[in-house]
Parts: sequence; structure tokens; C-alpha cells
Amino acid sequence: MNLRDIHWFKYASPQPFYVLAGRMWPWFAILATVLTAIGLWIGLFVAPTDAQQGEGYRIIFVHVPASQMSMFIYVVMAFWSAIGLAFNTRLSGMMTAALAPTGALFAFLSLLTGALWGKPMWGAWWVWDARLTSELILLFLYLGFLALQASIDDPRRADKAGAVLALVGVINVPIIYFSVTWWNTLHQGASVSMTRAPSMATTMLWGMLIMVVACWMYTIAIALYRVRSIILERERHAEWVKHAVE
Repeated sequence: MNLRDIHWFKYASPQPFYVLAGRMWPWFAILATVLTAIGLWIGLFVAPTDAQQGEGYRIIFVHVPASQMSMFIYVVMAFWSAIGLAFNTRLSGMMTAALAPTGALFAFLSLLTGALWGKPMWGAWWVWDARLTSELILLFLYLGFLALQASIDDPRRADKAGAVLALVGVINVPIIYFSVTWWNTLHQGASVSMTRAPSMATTMLWGMLIMVVACWMYTIAIALYRVRSIILERERHAEWVKHAVE
């Protein structure tokens, strides 16, 4: 087979991607369910009690994955936005719109679990810490994206406006990540780093890593599921959609 004869961009079109997403999302959903159950079991029942923070540290098994995913999803949204603006592809805007609600959910969970952890550890539900403030800005960016999309009737115009917001707002992600390095903040530094050994027990580390992967699987599953609904809504006048919903 000649490589030039392969249609590499087949799934850049909504119709074939709709079929592919329909085949893939249930598997990711199953993985997310299984991994979440394992991760929570390790985090809540197997991992030892922390010597300094007691049982309250267990919130990290939700807080850390939620925080990571809130940032990563926005970066992926910015990627799809750049592709959409550069090549004017319909699927790019659909994927960006499908990811935004999940990103907003994780940003909210990050702030909520951070507050639940901060009250016993810092003595306050909220402080205007650099990382907390920049994470709050990230939540507002997600909500602003969703509001902007909902306020524009034409989907293509909504996609372009949302893409500009996603690309401008992505500068906030490295600010969140490096805030504990750039400024003197209350928020503790990373417990896991690529350049040094982890500062937590092995059981804790495995529980957290499994929860991180579970959140990835959930994000992929729900994004694929949601983009199928968006495709059906936007392509509802196409002939193939009539056969797909029959």
C-alpha cells in the first residue's frame, strides 16, 4: 500500500469522527470507573495516615488530579482552537466546546477540595494566594468561554470567538503551574517531580497516580460522548445524521 493513498485526515470530518467516538468512549468510561474505584480505595483505605497532616491529607487524591486536569484541558482547548483558526476545521470547534464543561468541573473541584484542605491546614477556607487566585481565574476563563459560546447563535462565529478567548487565556496555565516557584506562596510545592524522588510514601504515590489516570480516562470518555451530541446538533440537516439517529 502506498502511504500517499492513505487518507490521514479522514477523522478530521465530523461524520467519521462521530462513528469513531461512538466506538471509543464506552471503553474509556469503563477504564475511568475501574481506575477511580481502585484509586479511591487505595487513597481512602490503604494509604497510611500522614505524620503531619493526619487523615486530612487524603483530599489530595481528588485535589491533585482535578488541578492537573483543569490546566491540561485548557491547554488542549487552546490546541484545538489554534487548529480551528489555522485550518478552519469544524471538528476543532466542536472538540473545544466538548472539553470546556469538563475543564470547568475540574477547576471547580480543584478550588473546592483546596478549600476543604486549607481550612484545617491553614485555618482559612480561602486566601489570596498566587496559585489559588490564578486557579480561580482559570475557572472564570472556562465559565467565560461557555457563556460566550452560548451567547452567539451562529456556531462557526461562536467557535472563532471562543478560540480567541482560549488562546489568550492559555497564558494563565504556566502562571498557575509556576506560581509556587515565582512567588512566596502558602501553597506547597509539587510532591512529584521528574527531577527528584517523590516526597510521599509509595502507596500514596500509586493511589494518586491511579486517580490522575482515572481523570484522564473520564475526560476522554465524556469529551467523546459530548462531541457526538454536538455533531448531531450542528449537522442535524445532513443526510447521514438522519440515518445515524434512526
